[in-house]
Amino acid sequence: MRVFLGVKTYQLVSRVFIHPISPPAAVRCGRAASRCVHGSSENGKHPPSMLRHLTSKIKATGPIPVAEYMREVLTNPVTGYYVKKDVLGPDGDFITSPEISQIFGELVGVWIVSEWMGAGRPGTLQLVELGPGKGSLAGDILRVFSQLRSVLGETSVSLHLVEVSPALSLVQAQNLTGTCSREAHREDDPVYRRGTTGMGTPASWYRRLEDVPAGFSIFVAHEFFDALPIHKFQKTEQGWREVMVDTDPDKPDALRFVLAPSPTLASCTLVQAGERREHVEVCAEGGVIIQQLAQRIVGDGGAALIADYGHDGTKTDTFRGFKEHQLHDVLSSPGSADLTADVDFSYLRWMAGGGVACLGPISQRTFLKNMGIDTRMQVLLRSCSDASSRKQLISSYHRLTDPADMGQRFHFFSLLHPGRLARPQHPEGLKLERKRSPAPLPVAGFSELSFS
Repeated sequence: MRVFLGVKTYQLVSRVFIHPISPPAAVRCGRAASRCVHGSSENGKHPPSMLRHLTSKIKATGPIPVAEYMREVLTNPVTGYYVKKDVLGPDGDFITSPEISQIFGELVGVWIVSEWMGAGRPGTLQLVELGPGKGSLAGDILRVFSQLRSVLGETSVSLHLVEVSPALSLVQAQNLTGTCSREAHREDDPVYRRGTTGMGTPASWYRRLEDVPAGFSIFVAHEFFDALPIHKFQKTEQGWREVMVDTDPDKPDALRFVLAPSPTLASCTLVQAGERREHVEVCAEGGVIIQQLAQRIVGDGGAALIADYGHDGTKTDTFRGFKEHQLHDVLSSPGSADLTADVDFSYLRWMAGGGVACLGPISQRTFLKNMGIDTRMQVLLRSCSDASSRKQLISSYHRLTDPADMGQRFHFFSLLHPGRLARPQHPEGLKLERKRSPAPLPVAGFSELSFS
């Protein structure tokens, strides 16, 4: 079937994915591939404002790329999903690992301190989190810093949060600083909020990564890259064609997928030569951010730790929606549900280039066990006498580590300064003089030797 718009002919995509992924548990870690390609208004006569906005745009300019659709739905400054509501937690649409157990954030905090030590214990440490959710992960990390104050010594620690959602930034500020934060006086100020955490750590909020000041930084991105806009491409007899979002002339207030009739700029530039899959998703925005992280790590020192569900260049269609902890048609009632796609770690590695060292992806189960989650659990269970609390601890442990739950679906990926794996350093940053170069230092979490 073909749809005629002006002089262009768009082929209707009745079923986008080639190889569906198996349906997992109904939590954000397991949002399954969406099989629905038609969407409709939930209230019939009066479609939601986001749907009206998208419909008007498509009627004016023609079908839009999936990336543009995803960007509008999630981050439109007026009606975007992340902008207008608090979406995290049991009462939201999904729940994340830091919300399940503080152990997750504690082990990430230990990893950060380990990498700070491996870099020679620089005098400043910027903790930069991309998409910090409710601030739970940052709070758990800072608590570890406080407990390891004797190790950090006089190191100047600061917190930098990159967040586009005003609603979520208020939640983060309340959880991290209480009443000790204030908004910027000028709208064009790159730091739109400042505060001080309960532990005395200065905190700053930014809308863009490039506004975070230069300096030795450890970047953390947990369930951040999966929400960035993706382009979708389908291989046809005529070559690669981009999947677009169009209105449905047969169903009022409904959207559908179609294929572009000719190559687009994205299909000509984003699909890698020699690609063997029939359907490909490319997160160009994620590639740009990875390049920014790599450049900063090489120039200023530091590391990046990325935790997300994804694959290493093997999956095809993973674009799906999630609402109230259940799968949701990605084209239905846009703006009311989370949109996500699995992270292609092979693409991130390729975009990082050869200037930085890349480790992973490894499963969340492997990372957490290498970081000592079993030992930490035993300590907590020994100090916990309440049966209900013990049950909760055990349940959260299984959710984080079981292969059938988050343990295998989430993966960890890291960018490191190339000098980090070259040779160990003196605690004050001076390289050791030896006749033979020693073996590279193991990286916590990515080595079986670390914290076991």
